[in-house]
Amino acid sequence: MDRRGIAVLSVSPVREDHTALEHMLALPWTLRPTFTLESAVAALEDDLVPVVLVECDVYPAAWKGMLQHVSRFAHPPRLIVTSRLADERLWAEALNLGAYDVLAKPFDGDEVRRVVESAWRDWNKRTAAPERPKRAAASG
Repeated sequence: MDRRGIAVLSVSPVREDHTALEHMLALPWTLRPTFTLESAVAALEDDLVPVVLVECDVYPAAWKGMLQHVSRFAHPPRLIVTSRLADERLWAEALNLGAYDVLAKPFDGDEVRRVVESAWRDWNKRTAAPERPKRAAASG
């Protein structure tokens, strides 16, 4: 039985980040941990991922590189920057450049779930196929 949920890609070289997020996110979410930008890019090429969490403390340019990469997708995932140094400057820069939100570490479970859910709803709303007009029933 396939119990895969909605993919959330986590990009961080810090194993504890992945562990904490896995404990906070349950079905319908499935966390896909990656430890490098390169492995995250490969994961995005392999599967449809609506939400990406990117750690910015260890590799400060990683979130910008990931944002640049996902912007080329027809339906880019919503990118959420994570940082223990989340402040107004980072939040403003991230949002101005196109990130969806910023999450402060240590993570708060309710906040993580709220932001991930909101990002997914935004992605889903923007990527949903437009409804086709219904055809009139053929008369015979």
